[in-house]
Amino acid sequence: MSAPHTDVERVEAANAAFYEALERGDFEQVSALWLTPADLGVDETYHDPADTGVVSCVHPGWPVLTGRGEVLRSYALIMANTDYIQFFLTDVHVSVTGDTAVVTCTENILSGGPAPEDGEELGPLVGQLVVATNVFRRPPDGWKLWSHHASPVLAENDEDEDEETPS
Repeated sequence: MSAPHTDVERVEAANAAFYEALERGDFEQVSALWLTPADLGVDETYHDPADTGVVSCVHPGWPVLTGRGEVLRSYALIMANTDYIQFFLTDVHVSVTGDTAVVTCTENILSGGPAPEDGEELGPLVGQLVVATNVFRRPPDGWKLWSHHASPVLAENDEDEDEETPS
């Protein structure tokens, strides 16, 4: 077993690689970073998605996606419909116990949609604040994602604060 600080660094690197692959739209790399049934010791011939150990993902506003195929299809769909995306991760915390690691972070996301029909430039950029939990497992070939759960952060605006302040 490796030293705890080395495990944390390796999980941090795997977490960063996941977001970098999403930014590049590198579906092959995103796929390689998710556990396979074989990584979990599950016979793929008889694998039932309801079995314990299956990968899962929750994107903001989406239902729970269960199973490697469903999870990877969601990323393919996101990449196909997003012309630009960049993640600035803050508040990153890594906890490692044995062959399981949990990463919590805030995803400060900047994304752009399709260009307007009359121009060749990127469409308007949109910012979003999301909190995420990424669970990793360590099969023999390194840390891989087991589960990703992301939820939007609802920001308070000045009008809400004024309504709550007694006069």
